[in-house]
Amino acid sequence: MSRSVSRTVGIKDVARTAGVSVGTVSNVINRPDRVGTETRNKVLSAIEQLGYVRSESARQLRAGESRIMGLIVLDMGNPFFVDVARGAERTARDKGLGVMVCNSAQNQSDEAEYLSLFAEQRVRGVLLTPADASGRNIETFRRSGIPFVLVDRVGDDPDTCSVSVDDVQGGTLAVRHLLEAGHTSIAYVSGPKTLSQVRDRRTGALNALREAGHTPDVLREVTTERLDVSAGRDAGARLLGLAHRPTAVFCANDLLALGVLQAMYSAGLSVPEDIAIVGYDDIEFAAAAAVPLTSVRQPAVAMGTLAAELLLEETDGDAHEHRRVVLQPELVVRRSSLVASRPRRT
Repeated sequence: MSRSVSRTVGIKDVARTAGVSVGTVSNVINRPDRVGTETRNKVLSAIEQLGYVRSESARQLRAGESRIMGLIVLDMGNPFFVDVARGAERTARDKGLGVMVCNSAQNQSDEAEYLSLFAEQRVRGVLLTPADASGRNIETFRRSGIPFVLVDRVGDDPDTCSVSVDDVQGGTLAVRHLLEAGHTSIAYVSGPKTLSQVRDRRTGALNALREAGHTPDVLREVTTERLDVSAGRDAGARLLGLAHRPTAVFCANDLLALGVLQAMYSAGLSVPEDIAIVGYDDIEFAAAAAVPLTSVRQPAVAMGTLAAELLLEETDGDAHEHRRVVLQPELVVRRSSLVASRPRRT
């Protein structure tokens, strides 16, 4: 039994049916004032008869005016990046653009594939939180000529815009708060050291110790391969296994902190009486945790908004000066760190 196969109607089909050239059909679609009334009506009749629909993506590829902005984040499971995307989307929508969000999941290969896809699709521009610390993915993408802005990362290249938060200051705020609460045995639960945010927050923590007259060995680091709740629970279990457990924990993000909090509760410890916890990002779940979480707030929506504005400024073709915007973090104190350490229960 034969089966008919539908075929997309193209501009050549319209030209053949109307008895005109492809160029004439193109003029009717894009510059109708250049075509006489009789010919224009003939082409429009053929378009209606055949059901021709103009390919917007093909038009944009030719014109270099895509209405899509790309966004690649490290982890869409982290509400921080959802807020970044929200800020970017609102700004893009105001300009009649859409945002295609991709999740690299901290994987360099996935990041490279998404950047390649965006280059093929000739998107308007890309907002990127890099997973590749080497910068090779960025340099490869740069050859496409498509503008991009780094988000939650300070760019090293003067020809690249970036929007970030002062993570060194954020780490300082977190550990200074714990020191002022009376803690002198502090752990830092970090993520992959390839991420500059993780390294900068550690640097800030060490700065706070130094300014208080403590040596760096006061800070004990527990590394994790990921920045999620599961990794936080694992880090909490390792903290519980230490011979001399710290009295306070600073975590590289809130998801890690929530995992540590779960591990402490499962072990029967009280937060903050037995151990104080401070997170980073101040996601919505931080305030809603069983013990409301002290956290370093990042203005995530503002980051997405500013990054999109910089990208649109560059793609609009007007005079554009590359800028590095560094926003300031804010410590939000809640119950998880309010009580200084007390003698542990036996």
